[in-house]
Amino acid sequence: MSKYVIAAEELAARLGEPGLVVTDCRFVLGQSDAGRTAYDEAHIPGAVYLDLERDLSAPVGAHGGRHPLPALDALAAALGRAGIGAGTEVVAYDDQGGAMASRLWWLLRYAGHDAVRVLDGGFAGWRRAGYAVTAEPPSVAPATFVPSPRPELLVDARRVREVVGAKAAGAGDTAALVTLIDSRDGARYRGEVEPIDRKAGHIPGAINRPFGEGRDAEGKWKSAAAQRERFADLPQDGEVIVYCGSGVTATPNVMALLEAGFTDVKLYAGSWSDWISYEENPVALGEEEQAKSE
Repeated sequence: MSKYVIAAEELAARLGEPGLVVTDCRFVLGQSDAGRTAYDEAHIPGAVYLDLERDLSAPVGAHGGRHPLPALDALAAALGRAGIGAGTEVVAYDDQGGAMASRLWWLLRYAGHDAVRVLDGGFAGWRRAGYAVTAEPPSVAPATFVPSPRPELLVDARRVREVVGAKAAGAGDTAALVTLIDSRDGARYRGEVEPIDRKAGHIPGAINRPFGEGRDAEGKWKSAAAQRERFADLPQDGEVIVYCGSGVTATPNVMALLEAGFTDVKLYAGSWSDWISYEENPVALGEEEQAKSE
């Protein structure tokens, strides 16, 4: 079991412990109220709800992508309302393959809070295992969350432009030791389809590692050994920059890379939707040469 993931069995045995906050992060793109509605109908007993767009993102602007990172003070306020403070252990779950829960996992770590794990198998796995659910709203004791941000976990479009330029020029260490990973499915990466954003394709030089490949056929998190195998072709001593459509589904890949032993893993939070908001940024279609040769 990953150090970033908690089994349903363990969580079930610990429900109600002081200092443990369970967070329901279910959210459906294009159906902004669906997650909250599902939570109101049934959730893990005691779980609080955190909304991807209202709590875990900032309002959309000209740049920053479809789910811009929330301002730290706004994030701290949302976490405090959920009862998350300095000494809190957090468990996050969703029903979207861990993507929304991993967004909260990443945000907490970015804000300096490491005591957070994602529920293995999500809410569906919890129900399949026969554990209790409820429609009762939780009793929440508000807390004070004080961020200690880690900017080294994050990159912006400017940094990605530098990497793209260096790779295009074959510029030594930057070209060889910085890996760009696109976490979307292959058809979107190659630009064959684009159901969400206004341009299709990927950032030039990026390779494709769909985030869903980090889970097994039952939707459970793969072992550390299996994650290492997924990324065995990549240099572990280099910088890895991960992106997706809007900085959400990239976060499970961040988890997987850390589990696989990579240490310099960064999120391009604005991701593809931010990249294409700058008209001058180049776009690539099809497969990259590295991917073809593997």
